[in-house]
Amino acid sequence: MAQLPTRSRVYQNHHLDSTRWNWFEPRDDDIVIATSYKAGTTLMQTIVGNLLFPDGDLPGPASFISPWLDFRPIPLEMVLGQLEAQQHRRYIKTHTPLDGLPFCPQAKYLCVSRDPRDVFMSLLNHWSSHTEEFYTAANGLPGRVGDEFPRYGGDVKQIWRDWITRTWFDWEIGGYPYWSHLSYAQTFWDHRDQPNIKLVHFNDLLADLDGQMRAIADYLEIDVPSELWADVVKRCTFAEVKKDPSKVVGENITFAFKGGAESFIHKGTNGRWIGVLDEEDLALYDEAMSKLPPDYASWLENGGPIDP
Repeated sequence: MAQLPTRSRVYQNHHLDSTRWNWFEPRDDDIVIATSYKAGTTLMQTIVGNLLFPDGDLPGPASFISPWLDFRPIPLEMVLGQLEAQQHRRYIKTHTPLDGLPFCPQAKYLCVSRDPRDVFMSLLNHWSSHTEEFYTAANGLPGRVGDEFPRYGGDVKQIWRDWITRTWFDWEIGGYPYWSHLSYAQTFWDHRDQPNIKLVHFNDLLADLDGQMRAIADYLEIDVPSELWADVVKRCTFAEVKKDPSKVVGENITFAFKGGAESFIHKGTNGRWIGVLDEEDLALYDEAMSKLPPDYASWLENGGPIDP
C-alpha cells in the first residue's frame, strides 16, 4: 500500500501561513486546488466552478467561492466562516506544498503546474502590479515570520537570478522572494500514486481544454449534462474570462493590484521568456532543473501523460 503524505514542514512568510490549516474542518467531498503561483490557479478554479455549476449560476467570483486559506492578509475567521457557510461542494485554494498540508484521504487534490520559465514571466507582471496597500498588508500585519516582502525592483535579470538560485525556505530550490515553484509540485508528484491526487499541466490545458476538463470531471466524479458541455468549456477559455475578469477574481482585487482584475488576468500564454532570458539565465535554469528527479523535471517543463 502506498504511503500516505505526511505534514512535515511549516510554511510561514509574508504571504503564507500553513498553520492556518490547523483550524480547517474538512468535508468528505472537498476539492483542494493546489499551485505554487502563476501556474493556472485561477484557470483551475474557473474550471472546477463551472463543472460544479454547469448552468453558469456560480454564486460569486472564484476569489470568493474558492478562498485562499493560507493567505495571511485575509482574516482566518472570515475564510473559515465563509467555507463553513457554503452548502455546495467546496473547492479551496492553497499555495502551500503538500508536505505543509494536513492530508485528507477523502478530499480530492488538484495540483496544477507549469514550465518554470513561463511562471517567471507571469510572476513579473504579478509582482510589478502590486499596490502600496498590499505591501502594507503583507509586511505590516502582526505575525509575519521572516523578512519583509521586498518591493519590485524592475531589473529582470537580477529578479531571475534571485528567483532561480535563492530560496526563501532552506529546503527548497529557488523561488525568492516567494517560495519554490520547482519544489512545489514535486511534493504532489512524489505521491502521484494516491487515488485522490491528480496533477495537471498548464500546457495540456492550453492544448486540449475540452479533453482535460473531461478528465478533471471524471476524477472529481462530476456529471455535466451533455447539452451544457460546450458552454461549460467556453466559459473556461481565456478569451471568455478576459471579457470580464472581475467575474472570476472579483472587484476587491484592486486592493492588491494596480489595474485590478485586468492586471491580474494578464496574458495566459507560454513562451514569453524567449528573447528575455539569455544564455547565462538559461544556464542557471538548467542547473536548478538538474537538482530535480529527471522524470519530474521533464513533466514540469513539458507536461504530458504521467507514468505511475
